Amino acid sequence: MSILFGTAGTSESFKTMGYKNSVQVPEFTAKMGLDAFEYQCGRGVRIKEDLARKIAAQAAVHNICFSLHAPYYISMSSMEEEKRLNSINYILESAAAIRALGGKRVVFHSGSCGKQSREAALEKAMDTMRRIVEAVDEAGFSDIVLCPETMGKVGQLGTLEEVLALCSIDKRITPCIDFGHLNARDQGSIKTKADYAAILDRMGEALGDDRAKNFHSHFSKIEYTTGGEKQHLTFADTVYGPEYEPLMELCYERGLSPIIICESAGTQAEDAAMMKQYYQTLTK
Repeated sequence: MSILFGTAGTSESFKTMGYKNSVQVPEFTAKMGLDAFEYQCGRGVRIKEDLARKIAAQAAVHNICFSLHAPYYISMSSMEEEKRLNSINYILESAAAIRALGGKRVVFHSGSCGKQSREAALEKAMDTMRRIVEAVDEAGFSDIVLCPETMGKVGQLGTLEEVLALCSIDKRITPCIDFGHLNARDQGSIKTKADYAAILDRMGEALGDDRAKNFHSHFSKIEYTTGGEKQHLTFADTVYGPEYEPLMELCYERGLSPIIICESAGTQAEDAAMMKQYYQTLTK
């Protein structure tokens, strides 16, 4: 598997270039020189199976790898058991949708800490994660790759260590490393190649298998405050970072094969293409 580049949802250029519906997403993605697309179900899994299969057929034609972002209201760490149990159902719905789309990976947020300690929140999330794995197996989705995401706000569950802890529950759980989120929650901590290397090294140490090579990733520049993430920016920003070039260099030097999904605000296709083009200059 080689490194793949894509977008979270469609960029503004999707419409300005004359595209009108989601069946055309794979064609547009390929036209932009990209290889991947993350279908957004943040507000609920509402895609009908018939539409998903039409998109999947086009994805096969254009060789686009689909992943899916599960609903934002998943809360694996909630103090209310009902919310934790509902989260299992949202993952099952997401697994069914990504299978119909012809993809394998479901990305999700694990929740916030709320009024409990980080330790208590993580303990609840770990329990919910175990139940999700059981439910996914029972429903016949054992081939689906579950990707908990590192988060950008300080109050959210989703430090690198917390995500790696969730990944320790089962070999199919692969981290979604959102470098923009990690940079935002730690007040601009990713500045150098060594900063990226430390993240990749820790992932390799904790996972000890191919998941550290084939991880999922989100990338964007993000404005932050003392509480962490404020808003997604574009690559034109020169204030907040992080910069993508050192990460591309490390991926090339280490032979890593992540799927990198760009989440820039409105220019995600163009910015993803910029990352891919830079990466390709390293391989020549």
